Amino acid sequence: MATTTRIRPRALVRASGGPRYAVALAVDALGTGLLRPFLLLYGVTVLRLSASVTGIAMTVGVVVGLVCTPAVGRWLDRGARSTVVAASMLVRVLGVALLLAAPAGHVWLFTTAALFLGIGNQAWPAAHAALVATVAHGRERDAALAGGRALRNAGLGAGALLATACLAGGATALRALAAVTGLAYLAAAALAWSVHLRTRPAAAAAKDGAGGPAPRMRALLAANVVYVFCLNVPEIALPLVLVTQLHASPVWPAAIFVANTVLVVTLQIPVTVLVARFSRRTVLALAGVVLAASYLGFLAATSLGHGWGAPAVATVSVVCTIGEIVYAGSATALVTALAPAHLLGRALARFQLSTGFGLAVSPAVITALVSHGPAALWGGLSAATLLSASAVATEKDQGTRLSGRRRRARAGS
Repeated sequence: MATTTRIRPRALVRASGGPRYAVALAVDALGTGLLRPFLLLYGVTVLRLSASVTGIAMTVGVVVGLVCTPAVGRWLDRGARSTVVAASMLVRVLGVALLLAAPAGHVWLFTTAALFLGIGNQAWPAAHAALVATVAHGRERDAALAGGRALRNAGLGAGALLATACLAGGATALRALAAVTGLAYLAAAALAWSVHLRTRPAAAAAKDGAGGPAPRMRALLAANVVYVFCLNVPEIALPLVLVTQLHASPVWPAAIFVANTVLVVTLQIPVTVLVARFSRRTVLALAGVVLAASYLGFLAATSLGHGWGAPAVATVSVVCTIGEIVYAGSATALVTALAPAHLLGRALARFQLSTGFGLAVSPAVITALVSHGPAALWGGLSAATLLSASAVATEKDQGTRLSGRRRRARAGS
């Protein structure tokens, strides 16, 4: 059982890649917050495409981004770190440039732009986690990963607020937002590249004992697909339930979304440090229990009907956000702890693939469950999440055990 460690702010910045890299993360998140929530509006308003065509193009971008993830993992395992992070940002610069160059009604340029934006968005998480895992270790690395997530959520929220304020300007304002986003990505790429961080694969392989089996993470990866549904609960499930079933004001889902963002930004690091006294696997399983309990809380809250239902849902959403925070602070940290250094990139890429897949299918699954009533939605999510938590808790870290046996064998020889 690990002991809780106090992480000083300066040490946290250093463990996160240094001041320049922290600025790069903030600028990148701000740019993403400016454009990502309004990419659909850009296609419909500026390029005058139909909503269905725009949605299909954005889906293609996400799918292609996921397909490219294994290549990112192999690139990371060849030793690249800051270069891959910078590349994920530069790819999005190209996507924004295509958005600005696309004339009205041009489907293929918009689709290509969405493709490059999707590749960059899917490549970034694995590249960022690999970079942090290279400069920080142990619980300091966990706190640094949590700090990066908090900073990114703050940047996304600020960018979305700025973009919302500019929406009254119509198509001209959206083009200006895209241009600012492209400049933000370019600046972030330059800052990330200036860190000049890479590793020596041969040395990492020798340290880990090359040729040994990688840790089995099948249950973890499968469970992660279900866990990530919690990220779309405030954005998709709660607005649907509040507006269509409880007939509440749209102010309620907006307030819940803002509260979720604020809680993640303020509590991600403290909660991650607080639970550091327990094993990462135990914490991740606990996150599943908290999320499952919140889903049952939503089921009880929706049974209250119009009037008390909306406030009750808002209250339970705090519990759901705590579960999300515990999940986000332990999942990537567990993967980085399990993976040998020379296979870190591929392990993170597989994890991002499961995350991206879960995020891609969750809107369709959630909306399908909503149509069958609250019991199907919240009961189904709760059961699936509890099953996933059980799988996480019982999965054996075979690769870690074998590595320990090899070390003991070498010590005894």
